[in-house]
Amino acid sequence: MSPVTSTSVHVAPLALKDKLLPALGAAALGIVLLFGAGFAPLEALHNAAHDSRHSAGFPCH
Repeated sequence: MSPVTSTSVHVAPLALKDKLLPALGAAALGIVLLFGAGFAPLEALHNAAHDSRHSAGFPCH
């Protein structure tokens, strides 16, 4: 039987500014994708996203 060893690693907490930028970037990307698909003039894109938009409560008509 082999001996069990453990290692502890200290991780410094992130500052608020280090958390805020990725969160805002993700929110901006989500908004762009939602409204890009929601108001796109392409019929193929509209049809591809149609059912998911209605299930999410996003009006498209």
